[in-house]
Amino acid sequence: MDVTNFGLDMAFLERTYMKLRVNILFVLTIIIFGIPFLSNAVKIKDLTYIEGQRGNKLIGYGMIVGLNGTGDKQGTKFTIQSLASMLKRSGILVSPDEIKVKNVAAVIVTAELPPFPRGGVKIDVLVSSIGDATSLQGGTLLLTPLKGADGNIYAVAQGAISIGGFSASGKGGDQVQKNHLNAGKIPEGATIEREIPNDFINKDNITLSTRNSDFTTALRIADSINKYLGEQNAVPLDGVNVKVNIPQNYKGDMVRFVSLLENLDIEPDSVAKVIIDERTGTIIMGENVKISSVAISHGNLTIEVKTQHNISQPAPFSKKGETVVVPETETSISEEKGNLIFLEGGVSIKELVRALNSIGVSTRDLIVIFQGIKAAGALHAELEII
Repeated sequence: MDVTNFGLDMAFLERTYMKLRVNILFVLTIIIFGIPFLSNAVKIKDLTYIEGQRGNKLIGYGMIVGLNGTGDKQGTKFTIQSLASMLKRSGILVSPDEIKVKNVAAVIVTAELPPFPRGGVKIDVLVSSIGDATSLQGGTLLLTPLKGADGNIYAVAQGAISIGGFSASGKGGDQVQKNHLNAGKIPEGATIEREIPNDFINKDNITLSTRNSDFTTALRIADSINKYLGEQNAVPLDGVNVKVNIPQNYKGDMVRFVSLLENLDIEPDSVAKVIIDERTGTIIMGENVKISSVAISHGNLTIEVKTQHNISQPAPFSKKGETVVVPETETSISEEKGNLIFLEGGVSIKELVRALNSIGVSTRDLIVIFQGIKAAGALHAELEII
């Protein structure tokens, strides 16, 4: 065995390994730092929907039977008339005045017909009492046609209702109730009977509509699609709609094409807005909220009024005096030392909140401060009070 050649081969292998290691590290560095990451990337399908491909509302009038004495009262005429009409269709003639029941309730049944409906597909329905029934617990919905806005029947509903709660009462009048008892749900309680014609597969273009109107977001959606396809197929029509022409190689394969589009990532833009709910004291602010140079002073003025009732009695053995109550009122006013802070122009919402928290501003005071900053013209955001 040649020891010299063995040593040379080992040295050669070590140099080759080091070069390979350096090359791998160089490639990883390019991959890590060369790819632009989107900090707030959102999929297109979470921002848009395809125009024309939406759900449709359905509604119907039905009856719940099998209630344990908690149905509509005997004075509810439309419930009695509906029951009499149903019995008549079943070959039983009875006068509404002869019906005395408490286990039937009239209800409104609502559902939503999904996009691309197919016959036989089951959908959920919501059932809500329209009479004076006290509970729908344990009831069963009878066959109910569900109509669209055009008056056509698109589904039929029937089944046992689930209210997700209960009610129990004792002889002494004690009662325990959980959740709302006059509305419930029937999972997969309706079956689609009529399909809506749709020529989605053979379309030459589709329109993506954003859920919130914003020109910048619409433009970014179009740019992202065009960059992915390598050609100018997407054109923003306005702040909501983006028209996308179907490439020739994707015609007839719309499902694959839409799936590719909706999984593209973009960074949506948003309007600088401050939402204030004065009823609950809730404030929600976006990250784009900016303010100009402004000085804010905060101090609490406390006014306290105390009334103490003292007893005044006459002198001992006095014949004309009487015991009376004499109120004594004491008023005190105290004001905390005001804190004045100055914020430079263009500060972000993060610096604004930190500065306001430093002077101990409560949520209620913060609402007034934001209104004052907006009135001074220093708040560069839409202030919306709900």
